[in-house]
Amino acid sequence: MKRRPPPVAVILLAVFCAAASTPVGLATGSKKLPTIVFLGDSLTAGQGLPEEEAFPALVSEILGAAGHPARVVNGGVSGDTTAGGLRRIDWLLRQNPAVVVVWLGANDGLRGFPVEETEKNLREILRRAKGAGAKVLLCGMLVPPSYGPIYQERFSAIFPRLARELRVAFSPFPLKDVAGKPELNLPDGIHPNPAGQRVVAAVLAKELAPLLD
Repeated sequence: MKRRPPPVAVILLAVFCAAASTPVGLATGSKKLPTIVFLGDSLTAGQGLPEEEAFPALVSEILGAAGHPARVVNGGVSGDTTAGGLRRIDWLLRQNPAVVVVWLGANDGLRGFPVEETEKNLREILRRAKGAGAKVLLCGMLVPPSYGPIYQERFSAIFPRLARELRVAFSPFPLKDVAGKPELNLPDGIHPNPAGQRVVAAVLAKELAPLLD
């Protein structure tokens, strides 16, 4: 009996899963290296740039040069929200990460999602990552005052509050030296260009090094 070829959807899903799980910044014999998973949106994905120019890959290079070699998995998905991150976290935790970097929330804030919903999703992401035995670095995010100063203040307060509550490492705003600087951003004024990616990578590598000791 002649076998039917698998449906196109199955093939595409297999290709996506293989690509999404491909680590960057690997060195020979790196299977024994600690794994760092970056869970994020287009900022993490390195929108508009090759994967090797996005900050997760650059973090791997910086850490390796500083004596902290690590296997890095870029789990950034453009347009993702905290709800999307929550749906993906269990799959990413199958990578058995030593550290999970959580940098989500920008799209929630830009779309005016309820602050309570964003906080609930992030809390569960952090809880699951810690429950899997990973150390966590939570990255803070700021939003423009499009929905008023009260929303802006309540949104920015989510991140340090969760870091204290769940006792995870906290990077207040990795874009602090990049945001608003045209020379460090793509023409959209939102996503870092290669130079901006290097600045973000330096900030995060400094935060991550103690978690790998």
